[in-house]
Amino acid sequence: MPGAHRQGSGLAVLMVLGSCTSLQVGAACAAQLFPRIGSNGATLLRLAVAAAVLVVATRPAVHRWTRRQWGAVAAFGLSLAAMNGSFYESIARIPLGTAVTIEFLGPLALAAVLSRRLRDLTWVGLAGLGVALLGLTGSSGPSGPLDGVGVLFALVAAVFWAVYILASRRVGAAVPGQGGLAGALVVAALVLLPLGAPGALTAVRDPQLLLLAAGTGILASVIPYTLELSALRRLPTPVFGVLLSLEPAIAATAGWLLLSQRLGGWEALAIGVVVLASVGSTLGARRPQREPDPVAIVSPVPEATPPVLP
Repeated sequence: MPGAHRQGSGLAVLMVLGSCTSLQVGAACAAQLFPRIGSNGATLLRLAVAAAVLVVATRPAVHRWTRRQWGAVAAFGLSLAAMNGSFYESIARIPLGTAVTIEFLGPLALAAVLSRRLRDLTWVGLAGLGVALLGLTGSSGPSGPLDGVGVLFALVAAVFWAVYILASRRVGAAVPGQGGLAGALVVAALVLLPLGAPGALTAVRDPQLLLLAAGTGILASVIPYTLELSALRRLPTPVFGVLLSLEPAIAATAGWLLLSQRLGGWEALAIGVVVLASVGSTLGARRPQREPDPVAIVSPVPEATPPVLP
């Protein structure tokens, strides 16, 4: 029935927006943990909480996995660790909205490389212009000078976001269901254990910090994953991608409301340019012959590569 379809689509839109909001609120909560347990400790706890929840929920049959499946899951986990670790190092130094905006260069560039169309390269160029504008205005904006190390970590996160997209496709083809994602989260947590253990132990000894860390894991991983997986079943991929293209703007809003990270007019314009580029890239994507099964939390990238969020 048309009315029921519209109602279902409206609910799916709310799911995507709720997912974006939850993700960025979780990132803002993580930033509040940094002074006490460091960015590596916060990253480890977030991934460990998400891994525990998904392992219990999916109960992956790891004893049946082949060497090829284990290899795919391990590569996926390594990309998860690198992407999340570098992203949290970034938001420890630069505003949340700025970090997410820079990070968007990764999936957009990957989409352009895989499509090899001039139009997609143009969208990436527009996004690059927006990021360059952030750099030019950061020294005079309300947030103060942009930390060069923070920008570098955001660019590293962008690279590993692209790697993560490719790794998620490989896991989706090799491991049925969501067990591959659960296994990858376990691998990611183990990889970060040497760096994050001291901070994680500090949180374990403090009930308030542990509660905030657990909330970070649920808000930044479990809730977005659940909502977006449900939304993907109800929305066309281009519509879903356009909604996820709002991520930098939502991140900037979360940084402003929760972390007092104000944006100037030029900074807001730069973020808007990147959002426009992401929307244009998503709408201009070629439709696949068959919709791929989502493996992880998704983000706006043309259908040539099913995208995912950090």
